[in-house]
Amino acid sequence: MKIAIGTKNPTKVNAVKEAFSIFHDVTFFALDVSSGVSPQPITDEETIHGAINRANNALLEAVAEIGIGLEGGIVETNMGIFLCNWGALAASNEDVIIAGGSRILLPDEVGRAVLAGRELGDVMDDYTKTHNIRQNEGAIGIFTNGLVNRTEMFTELSKLLLGQYLYQTNKKGAGL
Repeated sequence: MKIAIGTKNPTKVNAVKEAFSIFHDVTFFALDVSSGVSPQPITDEETIHGAINRANNALLEAVAEIGIGLEGGIVETNMGIFLCNWGALAASNEDVIIAGGSRILLPDEVGRAVLAGRELGDVMDDYTKTHNIRQNEGAIGIFTNGLVNRTEMFTELSKLLLGQYLYQTNKKGAGL
């Protein structure tokens, strides 16, 4: 099986590899593909579209059986600004599967900086006075005190996608 991942970010690539580790004959291709949305999605809808675009673009570029797109964003609610993440799985001649993952409330100063036009990764680097948070623990790792990191968050999301895909595949095989 050939699986194309619509990013080269190691946290996302490792998440997909972990989720799909139930298969033994898999080749993964990590690709820089366009999300077709802003560099920092700020709504659920924009984040979902980014994930779908990445999945479809990866599928087409790699000529794979499955394309995976994972996208992180933020969403403003009346309760505050939340971290959000969405994923999509595209397979030839199938409807795209989507799933949403963990959400946590961001500190107001972080959320407001992102809404003002900065990418969350850059804001987090300044906030923590470190470098490249997005390719390591991510904001989720910082704000959960290391109990959940970015790879774990995207692994769960990838498993949600895979589980739906397997369900649909099994359902079709059973003639339902």
